[in-house]
Amino acid sequence: MPFPDFDPVLLEIGPFALRWYALAYVAGIVLAWLYAVRLIKTPALWRGEAPPATQQQVDDLILWLTLGIILGGRIGYVLFYRPDLFWTNPLEVLQIWNGGMSFHGGFLGVAVAVAVFARVNGIDLLRLGDLVAPCAPFGLFFGRVANFINGELWGRPTDVPWGVSFCNETIRRLQNGVCPAGEAPRHPSQLYEAALEGVVLFLILRWATHGAKLLPRHGMLTGLFLLFYGLFRIGVEFLREPDQHLPDVLRQYATLGMLLSIPMVLVGAWLVARARRRSEPAARADGAVPA
Repeated sequence: MPFPDFDPVLLEIGPFALRWYALAYVAGIVLAWLYAVRLIKTPALWRGEAPPATQQQVDDLILWLTLGIILGGRIGYVLFYRPDLFWTNPLEVLQIWNGGMSFHGGFLGVAVAVAVFARVNGIDLLRLGDLVAPCAPFGLFFGRVANFINGELWGRPTDVPWGVSFCNETIRRLQNGVCPAGEAPRHPSQLYEAALEGVVLFLILRWATHGAKLLPRHGMLTGLFLLFYGLFRIGVEFLREPDQHLPDVLRQYATLGMLLSIPMVLVGAWLVARARRRSEPAARADGAVPA
């Protein structure tokens, strides 16, 4: 299957260029913000508890999270995938317009932002994490679709009918006449991740918030997010092209994405088990929210 002739730039006016990747970030952040507001405005989901944050606090938190995503994603990419930039071209480390963002770095940036915001505002950290977690799949979905449009992060060579040859005129033009992925069909692993990390993970967390109403079990939503994201990422990594800079011995058995996802699975499983052991806060008989 030939790769569509997508252009990474959606709109270009003079020196200004609107890229699909930037639009994906904006769409993911805006939808996550709207969904978080919707969650805190649905009292039945909290089963007698007050939501961990007010709408004003959610509005403020979005700025913190945006900075965490961008700075963490870029610094994480350099640390995990291009550490040579620190001594070969340090000015490029923060040049996000040159490409290169890491989910795991962005996740750590978001975790720091949530922790600091919770501390500054006197909010329970796990409860705030439980509000943020079900909103994350929006950004994951759009980000992976943007990866596909950019023709990057492709999978291993394959002979499945839906294999994609990530080579077109735009890629040749941007890569000095060369297609880095070659012309052989490859797994469209970006779309696999969009489906699993975006759609399926959202449905799991939606069931947890609206079906099982697990928000009162502090840490449960955070744990479910970490657990299932890690499992989905590890699974898809078997079909993604291995990281070229890893030692050959390691590349035969694992990818960096797998190694970085294993701690997420372990911490997520621990949080889920911890939340299951804890009893839910009981609503007071007079209907008031427990202190």
